[in-house]
Amino acid sequence: MWNAEQPFMIPLEPYLEKVYHAITGKSYTSFNFVQGVTPLSTVPEVAATCVIYLITIFGGQYLMKNRKPFKLEFLFKVHNLFLTFISASLLFLIAENIIPIMWNEGLYGSVCNQSSWTQRLELLYYLNYLTKYYELIDTIFLVLKKKKLEFLHYYHHSLTMVLCFTQLVGSTAVSWVPIVLNLCVHVFMYYYYYRATAGVRIWWKKYLTTMQITQFVLDLGFVYFCTYNYLAFNFFPMVPHVGNCSGTVGAALFGCALLSSYLVLFISFFRKTYKKPVSKPKQN
Repeated sequence: MWNAEQPFMIPLEPYLEKVYHAITGKSYTSFNFVQGVTPLSTVPEVAATCVIYLITIFGGQYLMKNRKPFKLEFLFKVHNLFLTFISASLLFLIAENIIPIMWNEGLYGSVCNQSSWTQRLELLYYLNYLTKYYELIDTIFLVLKKKKLEFLHYYHHSLTMVLCFTQLVGSTAVSWVPIVLNLCVHVFMYYYYYRATAGVRIWWKKYLTTMQITQFVLDLGFVYFCTYNYLAFNFFPMVPHVGNCSGTVGAALFGCALLSSYLVLFISFFRKTYKKPVSKPKQN
């Protein structure tokens, strides 16, 4: 019989415990995100990473200008297969923790109650944040292969890392929604890149961008709802609202602004990439 406290029948956290202990020598239950103490938990570290990232990719483009592109098929396949595995692992681990919370506290409680920000989820959110640093290698591959760098690509890669940082600092309970949706998309996206590198034609490539657009629409629905309730409860109690939502003003407003910009940019990219030009009628 299905049990919400153990939604996948087989508990996954013992595997996380083994991996975490093997790497750190500590139990995963000892983790606590402390700004200024935990690695990569300060504004200067995040800002420096963004600057180094931009210098590296544009400097790399300049250095590659008169060079032949590197092949790198094997490394690219390993890179994408690794990210497919990591994304799927984090997705199931977060789901294993979120499903019982949703079952016991409801959807509203899972995105707004402070109790929904648990120690285990904080660790998983932090691990997801660390993957955003590794994902910057995506752009390095593009540079070395002399592929075109779209503004959307490096804007999204660098600022998603910043977004994850702000939500960790703000302890926003709704974090699981954009993270889970993003991980779902990444499982398909990195698997697509892995298969495409092997020369396989993937018929659902076009739908990846559709998935990303759907992701941001859902993200914004939840984030706007939580931000509205937070602001109404704390600053404008006279307006109708459901209740308070955990987090900080800065984290909420930054999340709303950035996710809104993502939606606009991905819709623009979709229209530019996949919309067929209108054929002009032939003149006699």
